[in-house]
Amino acid sequence: MEEIEEKMAHLLRSVDDLSDIVARQQTEIDRLTRRVEMLMHREGEREAAGSGGIVVGDERPPHY
Repeated sequence: MEEIEEKMAHLLRSVDDLSDIVARQQTEIDRLTRRVEMLMHREGEREAAGSGGIVVGDERPPHY
């Protein structure tokens, strides 16, 4: 019986640790999702303004 209680305590600890990890990952996913949405919105505005610019493979960058 004592062995089962010990295993159960370890399993509960593991579940709690994993729950914390999943919560942190969800927070990070939410933050990254907001950042991607902001970048997509910004790029959409840039394209609508006509300053998106298409880079041709052999075209020199403007600083040359």
